[in-house]
Amino acid sequence: MSESKETQSISIQKEINLSNGQISVFHQLLASSCGSLLTALLMTPMDVVKVRLQTQVKPLARGDCFLFSNGLMDHLCVSCQEPHNMLKCEWYNRPGHFSGTLDAFIKISRTEGIRSLWSGLSPTILSAIPSTVFYFTVYDNMLYYLRRKFSDSVAAPLLAGALARAIAATLVSPLEMIRTKMQSEQHTFSVLRKSIKDSIRQDGIFILWRGLVPTLLRDIPFSAFYWACYETTKKKLLVSLNKDRTNFSISFMSGAFSGSIAAAMTTPFDVVKTQRQITLGKLTLGPGASSETNAVKNQSTLSVMKDILQRNGYRGLFAGLTPRVVRVAPSCAIMIGTYEYLKLLLSKNPSPQNIS
Repeated sequence: MSESKETQSISIQKEINLSNGQISVFHQLLASSCGSLLTALLMTPMDVVKVRLQTQVKPLARGDCFLFSNGLMDHLCVSCQEPHNMLKCEWYNRPGHFSGTLDAFIKISRTEGIRSLWSGLSPTILSAIPSTVFYFTVYDNMLYYLRRKFSDSVAAPLLAGALARAIAATLVSPLEMIRTKMQSEQHTFSVLRKSIKDSIRQDGIFILWRGLVPTLLRDIPFSAFYWACYETTKKKLLVSLNKDRTNFSISFMSGAFSGSIAAAMTTPFDVVKTQRQITLGKLTLGPGASSETNAVKNQSTLSVMKDILQRNGYRGLFAGLTPRVVRVAPSCAIMIGTYEYLKLLLSKNPSPQNIS
């Protein structure tokens, strides 16, 4: 019995070394880049179809907002305000008569071309992928450091996940603000630059981090729960399957399960963030709405939660739980499965020159 436990401990330690200490930062960046790109490519068609099915039932009026996700991040999409802008964002308002998800996939591909299933992908390539790459690389290296302090405790991945997300979200927050402004207000880059300069002059440099707190309140708990659950689940699967290293299927299953748990536990924070984004998106479109917009911006996360509780009860805080879990679980599974598999593959090629 003691020999079996010792063998399991050695196997797990090999996995820890492979996941962190025996792979270069270059390979971590490469693996996370490929994982991010694959996740976006596979998940975007699913959400394009979902949005098209929703708008078929309830068409969007000009100025209406919705959140579009592609597995890595949410995008705030606002219906076109001017006729000459219709070609830029018409994909979600095109007419269609779909009987279901599969029918929508087939008809969109046949009538509009296969590329239409990847509408709205470009913001991800420019924003979400760099953010995800940075996040995974920081997590891996932080986990390696914390495991020296906490050994094999669950505290190591929990802290590493929380800290990595906090650092990544803080660094990319200004880019997120710029991206959301471009999507919601349809500004040219020159007008946007002037708008940002005026905002900084009026409210200071920290205006670029406005909205960071609600993002952190949602993303830090998710990352902490996700990584703690993922590392624990992966370790148990390695032991039960008598494996000394992870593989794609183990990482995929662990990621799907952990993503589901983390998504369910953090749904109230996601509901609050989504409501704030959509409310602000609508308010910025109306003339003379600056006072209302400022009121929403200054509303705390706790006060938004209280409002939701008063209007809809506890069920309101978990609105959209099933779609969120269904969306998050495969995204997490694809991302971590690809990431771990490529790390394993690249660990056999210790220098960039050996990769072919």
